This record gives sequence, C-alpha cells and structure tokens, in this order.
Amino acid sequence: MQDHNITYSLIIPVFNEQEVLPLLVERLKSLTGKLDGAAEIIFVDDGSSDGTWELLKEYSRNEEAFRLIRFSRNFGHQIAITAGMDAACGEAVIVMDADLQDPPEVVLQMAQKWREGFEIVYAQREQRKGESLFKRASAALFYRFLQRMTDIDIPVDTGDFRLIGRRALETFKAMPERQRFVRGMFAWMGYPQAAVKFCRPARAAGETKYPLARMLRLAATGMLSFSDRPLRLALWLGAAVSGMAVLYGLYVMALWLFDASLVPGWASIMIVTSFLSGVNLMMLGIIGLYIGSIFEQVQSRPLYVVQERDGFEKKPHNQVEELQKRLEKAYA
Repeated sequence: MQDHNITYSLIIPVFNEQEVLPLLVERLKSLTGKLDGAAEIIFVDDGSSDGTWELLKEYSRNEEAFRLIRFSRNFGHQIAITAGMDAACGEAVIVMDADLQDPPEVVLQMAQKWREGFEIVYAQREQRKGESLFKRASAALFYRFLQRMTDIDIPVDTGDFRLIGRRALETFKAMPERQRFVRGMFAWMGYPQAAVKFCRPARAAGETKYPLARMLRLAATGMLSFSDRPLRLALWLGAAVSGMAVLYGLYVMALWLFDASLVPGWASIMIVTSFLSGVNLMMLGIIGLYIGSIFEQVQSRPLYVVQERDGFEKKPHNQVEELQKRLEKAYA
C-alpha cells in the first residue's frame, strides 16, 4: 500500500556487495539529507552468499529509511529491480546499482528534471573510468547493437540508473512479462523523458556482476522481448540460401546441357549439405528461443520468492518536517 508521506524511493539491488556497503550507506545518508522530501531506501538482496544481508540488517537497526528484501535465491538483477518497484511507496522511484558506479549525487539532478515535468529521467554515461579498453568497446557495441535490433528507441550508453514517476511505475507494474528488460520496458511507454549526463566512476569495491557473457544474455532478452527482427533475419537468410541453391542448380544444368564432363563432387556436396544444415539449426535455435519465452510466460510462476523482509513496518523519516519542527521549537 502506498505511503503518501514518502516522496522518493531508492531501489538498490545487491549481490555479494559487503565490501562496498559501508561507503554506499554513508553516501546515501548524505543524499537523503539533501532531497526535498521524505525518502525510503529499499535494498533487494538477490541471494547473496557473503555477509551482505547481515550487514544490511545491522545498518537497518539505526536507519529508519532502510527497507530490506531478501530473495530465497539469486533471481537476477532485472527481477530484483522489479521486486523493489513492487514495494516502493514514493511518488518518484530511483533505481541505482550498489557499486557506486551510479553516483548517488546524480539523483539530485534527476529529481530536478522530474520536478520540471519529466516522467522518466535516465542517467547517460559520458565517460567510463576504471575500465579496460575491451570493456568500454564491448559496452559501446552492446548498446548500439541493441538499439539497431529492437523496435523501440533505447538511448545509448544508459543502464538502469534512472528516476521513474508514479504514473510510469504503475504502468510498469501492469506489464506481466517474465523475460524482463527493464530499460526497454520504460522506453516502450513513451512518457516524456529526459537525460542527465554523468561521468561513470570506477567500481568502489568488489567485482563486476555484469561480465561479457551476462551482457550478451541481457541483449538477447532485449531483442526477444521487443523485436521480431531475429525471426525476420532468419527468413531473409533462408531465402538467400535458397536463392544460392537455385543458382547453383542452374549452373549444373547448364554444364549438363553443354555436355561438360561432370566429375562427381563429393566435397562440394558435403560443403553445401553442411552449410544448409548449419543454417537450419540456427533458424531452429532462434525459433526455439521465442518458444522458450512463450513457455516460461504461460507457466505463470511468481517472478521471485521473498525469504525475508525487514524495515517496512518503520515510519518513514521525513527530514523536512523534522527541520521545521526544530525551527519552530527554537523560535517558540
């Protein structure tokens, strides 16, 4: 149930982030003191195997704004974001990573854009510090390939670090798909959007949770969820292979008509057969991915399982009201 006393809900998925949590908590406390409304901070523990959950519970004892959700196992980053949004009570919801590569201070600029009337404000990376040339190049290729292959306009160099107004949040919660590509879901909505540019710093501590293999899986999810271009590509590739086969058949017929000596070509037959078999397997694989997504959707299982919740019974801490009360007491 929505608490109308809360203006901002910060959603932070965490997975084995005990090393960065002390610094993250200090930066978040500084941020909430500068916001123009009451805030809650929702940490979603996505099945951490280190001391992340215990450390979060320790912080939560002294912080009224902290709310904790713990999954029964690792369900994935996109699902963790969804769980946080399901629990959020704020009029504006901010999604950010725990590694401090999404600087909390950028939220102040996003909140200003939201106050100007933009329903969705996304953070766009101008620079990426502390990353190898391969990481930067693969990330740039990922975003541009994704934009080409999907049917929606997903801004390049943007992740899930963004602010979402209540209308966009309710629209998101009404979208039932299981294959979740959160940034694509918000781009699909079409609400007024604005960008806030920032320089992405190096990870404060720990290791990245998005290596190349995981980025490729995320790209595949985005394409399957928002585009039928892989199927159309399979159609055109199949047509091209069939056309080449027809041309080759005409060539063989011409040789036969002109009485050319035809040497039985075992090698050429094997090459053509292997090529066509490979193309067929690739087409079946693409179709299989779509069928697998349909199968997972019709199962209608819960997106996630919550093992434990903490802090949601606490009254939200409204720093603005507290300051007003102190001023009234001082001048009484």
